[in-house]
Amino acid sequence: MSSPEPPLWEQRARESAALGGGDRLQKVLAAVGFGSRRTCEELIAAGRVTVDGEVAVLGRRIDPDVDVVEVDGAPIGVRPGLVYYLLNKPAGVVTTSADTHRRATVVDLVPSEPRVFSVGRLDLDTEGLLVLTNDGELANRLAHPRHGVDKEYLAEVAGGKVSAGAVRRLREGIELDDGPTAPAKVSQPEPGVLRITIHEGRNRQVRRMCDAIGHPVRRLVRTRIGPLSDRTLQPGQWREWTTEERNAVVAAVATTIAARGQRDGARR
Repeated sequence: MSSPEPPLWEQRARESAALGGGDRLQKVLAAVGFGSRRTCEELIAAGRVTVDGEVAVLGRRIDPDVDVVEVDGAPIGVRPGLVYYLLNKPAGVVTTSADTHRRATVVDLVPSEPRVFSVGRLDLDTEGLLVLTNDGELANRLAHPRHGVDKEYLAEVAGGKVSAGAVRRLREGIELDDGPTAPAKVSQPEPGVLRITIHEGRNRQVRRMCDAIGHPVRRLVRTRIGPLSDRTLQPGQWREWTTEERNAVVAAVATTIAARGQRDGARR
């Protein structure tokens, strides 16, 4: 009895692996910080790596300028020249590439080359951490509300201590003019200061949530984006991500994608 024919994706992957051009996938993964080549080979052998949507096999060769590589469903920037910045945005700086009123923008605070864009937005008066990159694939996954990672804020609010009932409303979800918010993680480390963690990215969401409970925001600072945080970064300062941070962001995005898939599957 003849053995069953391999699935089409495996046939194509093996055909690609046999081609002479391009770089070996495990070499590319190792070069961008996913561990030793041996570790990267184990990732591939475990079926955790895809190229252009196809599960990769050992020996697969890719063109980093063209091919889309994902690990556990999260895109991995392998194109040469990709940069990832973490900026502590000051108040009064706009989150755009250019401003018609000639105000300072976040891209004015980082190197002009290569050209980067912000992942998500912080309004004019909001301070704190912001990601800027030229990696569009990862940026889309990081910012998308469906797959987005948690963002943590510290909000100094008017009106003094927030009641337990108001905190509970924030945790359970607030009805806004564009619909109810998803449940949030909320604590009050000191009277009139709220630590709020959300994964959505609606316009001025935290400010509107606090308005809804009668405690308008006086000052708002984003302190964490997924696994990214840095208490030493001063307003207006930026730095590049470490390799460990980049891998942690990829892992966080992959985790949220997997969790969303499980929830969607449970609803069917």
